[in-house]
Amino acid sequence: FKQKTAYEIGVRLVGSEMCIRDSFTIRSTLVFWATEMSVTKGANLMSYLREVDDPRKPSNGTLHDFVEMLVIAVAAALSDCDTVEDIAYWARAKEAWLRKFLLLTNGVPSEETFLRVFRVLDPKQFERAFRRWVGGIVGALSGNIAVDGKTVRGSGSGNETAIHMVSAFATDLGIVLGQEKVSGKSNEITAIPELLEALYLKGFLVSIDAMGCQKKIAARITDQGGDYLLAVKGNQPTLLEAIETAFIDQHQSEGVDRQHEVQKGHGRIVAQIASVLPAPKIVPLVDWPQCKTIGRIDSLRKVGDKESELERRYYISSRVLTAEQLAAAARAHWGVESRLHWILDVSFGEDGSTIRKDNAPQNLSLLKKIVLNMIRLDTTNKTKGSLRLKRKAAAWDDDLRMNMLG
Repeated sequence: FKQKTAYEIGVRLVGSEMCIRDSFTIRSTLVFWATEMSVTKGANLMSYLREVDDPRKPSNGTLHDFVEMLVIAVAAALSDCDTVEDIAYWARAKEAWLRKFLLLTNGVPSEETFLRVFRVLDPKQFERAFRRWVGGIVGALSGNIAVDGKTVRGSGSGNETAIHMVSAFATDLGIVLGQEKVSGKSNEITAIPELLEALYLKGFLVSIDAMGCQKKIAARITDQGGDYLLAVKGNQPTLLEAIETAFIDQHQSEGVDRQHEVQKGHGRIVAQIASVLPAPKIVPLVDWPQCKTIGRIDSLRKVGDKESELERRYYISSRVLTAEQLAAAARAHWGVESRLHWILDVSFGEDGSTIRKDNAPQNLSLLKKIVLNMIRLDTTNKTKGSLRLKRKAAAWDDDLRMNMLG
């Protein structure tokens, strides 16, 4: 069916069931989320989530449609619901609204039902659907991708180690492109190649902190058509020494491109000098493919009367960068702390979550990132406001929520 036909006759298909509704009740493209109908090209989230297998066994007497549960969870998370308990309570309160586009044959699922589903839902399938959805948006873009990890602190207890999520973050759009779960920060090295492999990197500059400064990771990025910007520290001693020596030798040289910058705000002053040199004859290309630039950033921070010690950071990149471009890329990378990690903690209460069993922590982390992306990509709500306020607005206003989801 085409969208126009579905609106005219008000027909919905959910699984093998058919429900005929008056066409005036079908007010949003949300109606197509739970259908078997062909979908329009673009980034229709639920068309991708339908590819995720229902993890429950029919023999156990399942009462609630799996796709409908995903629809409810996304709509509830958009509406400022951070916990499984919140999701179930919100669904009961909004049952009349949900019935405008969902069958809910056996009513609204309970908190226990939502939790069981998120515990057994295959996170790899969930992640693949998420990446395909985002890939439909990002495929035609370019810019910077910051790869960085965050520990979900509430997911650990007693002998259970908290999970660590490594995310790829498109800094220009402020959206998450994908995530990989690891048991701790020290295991990021194994997760980063898997995360990158599934992403579209052509034309992007991929920035990673010193943990990801690995030869195989650099090769992975360039093989996929991207460029890398890797922080260099003591875990690569030979490379670090070569870069340090080069900048010492060229200290007075006019061949060093430098950019001076002073930033003031929030009661602090940050002074920074970014410097770059060509990488040939300094960095062995056999180890670091296509490396073209080495960089150094010196920073001093003053908060009130207290002045920090000099912080010096070194970088390598497969892209020819000016000092100004290096400074901008490094600043964009560390924006992941305030624009992703901090948001997940403060606006979504991720660290406060006590969900620990099975796949639930990883799946709920991804659910929050889906909503984060939806808000950042939304063009229907023109009012200015924080992400926190936009979630509250979606909770208060049914029409606004419908537009943001549709």
